Amino acid sequence: MTKAGLILTVFLASTAAVRAEWPCFRGPNYDGISRETGLTVAWEKPIPLVWDRQVGAAFSSFAAVGGRLYTCGAADGQQVLYCLSTDDGSIVWKTPIEKEYRDTHGDGTRATPTIHDGRVYIQGAHGRLLCVDADKGAVVWEKAFTAKPQWGYSGSVLIEGDLAIATPGSGQGSLAAFDRKTGKPAWTCGDDPPGYGTPYPFTFNGRRYVVGFTGRSVVIADARTGALALHYPWETSYDVNAAAPIFSDGHLFITSGYDTGSALLKLTAQEDGKLSASEVWRSKVLLNKFQSCVLVDGNLYTSDQKHLHCVEFLTGKERWMVPRIKDGTLVVAEGHIFLLTEAGQLQIAELSPEGFKPKTQAEILSGRCWTVSVIDNGRLYARNMERVACFNLRG
Repeated sequence: MTKAGLILTVFLASTAAVRAEWPCFRGPNYDGISRETGLTVAWEKPIPLVWDRQVGAAFSSFAAVGGRLYTCGAADGQQVLYCLSTDDGSIVWKTPIEKEYRDTHGDGTRATPTIHDGRVYIQGAHGRLLCVDADKGAVVWEKAFTAKPQWGYSGSVLIEGDLAIATPGSGQGSLAAFDRKTGKPAWTCGDDPPGYGTPYPFTFNGRRYVVGFTGRSVVIADARTGALALHYPWETSYDVNAAAPIFSDGHLFITSGYDTGSALLKLTAQEDGKLSASEVWRSKVLLNKFQSCVLVDGNLYTSDQKHLHCVEFLTGKERWMVPRIKDGTLVVAEGHIFLLTEAGQLQIAELSPEGFKPKTQAEILSGRCWTVSVIDNGRLYARNMERVACFNLRG
């Protein structure tokens, strides 16, 4: 290769679009932010549909790893874990989780698959937790949780070091950790009734912690030992604490729907890893039932049960609001919001605390869309209750 050719090759490699895999709910950093680049954000023509597929009823989002897309659906009276090819949506394998789950607000699995080291972890709505082989779908180990949350078990599994951490609730633990390879119990923490959130990890004062957003509280445990670090009461109608907590610079943000609202807690380290918490602010500007916020540059972006908002993290001050964009879900990539509305419209807007600046509005799905989308390898994966669709964002 000539010197000029070598320089060109290096240049092209350095400017190529970046791919960032998405192994679990809210992504590799648990923040709803994709590191993908090279995406088209202003569309004058329809966004190219690569493929779509009926998978059956579920609210599960996606994990995308190694050319495979993992999500859940239903078939033959069972909740089903699917492994699909990202190329064409064909089924690589499917594994039954447990019997079908029925609910007037929507049937099927609520949790999102978690991929780690060749294994897939998924929790069914009735409480069966599975660890399966990512290549073939064979069950490696399983657990059964017995609490009966009104709208089904919804939390995804967190992999933290050698542990798989879940939220069984009540007598089986507000948080419960298992050896991720064998399923052997490692620890439990608390006995609150289950909420609907996914365990959330963070590091503070040199220690690693895990948050459980239970039906009636915030429980924080030492990630290694399960020792209780903080129990903070937080009651919401019907025990619906579901939106992801967010930790930043010694502060923990929590939000719930109905008439509860949001709060920012300042954490203080005590002896032996214990924590104390004081409220910095509390308000009802944000009312998130199941929609999680995304924090970027000191501002929270979210569609809650009423509107689309931008709110300052440290003060709770609302920067802007767009009315009647409710119950949508969003992911952030390349300085833009990718918002899927409840009605299936994709809105791509510049990420700015100065106002909502849409660049694209496209009808991509029909029916109810309560599942957060995923961006991987230049593609947007979105779904309604029964259909998965893949769109090319670099087309």
